[in-house]
Amino acid sequence: MSILGIGVDLVEVERIQHSLDRFGERFMKRVFTEGEIAYCQSMKFPERHFAARFAAKEAVSKAFGTGIGKAMGWRDIDVHKKESGEPFLVLQAGADRLAKSRDMKSSWITLSHTDHHAIAMIVLEG
Repeated sequence: MSILGIGVDLVEVERIQHSLDRFGERFMKRVFTEGEIAYCQSMKFPERHFAARFAAKEAVSKAFGTGIGKAMGWRDIDVHKKESGEPFLVLQAGADRLAKSRDMKSSWITLSHTDHHAIAMIVLEG
């Protein structure tokens, strides 16, 4: 296999908290899937988990080299979690079409956060 792309993104948790406070459900439903919203809201500090998933979506768009917009939307990238806690991606709609057109075989994702920052790293393999 070969690497099709890598992406990394760092997000300030406070920035995501500000968007949640200002735009509430409208922001959540525009950016996150129902599963992501349910997961994040179930956590003690939901803003940290929202920030990590926001970073993941940005990192995926960077790995594809497209950004969020015409090729794929925010909700086309869905971050799930295995029972072990390991995150994984489910690509839908535009992101899935892009992955298939580039013959993507697998993706690797890692997430981390502190009180103040969240980071995501993505590797796409073909």
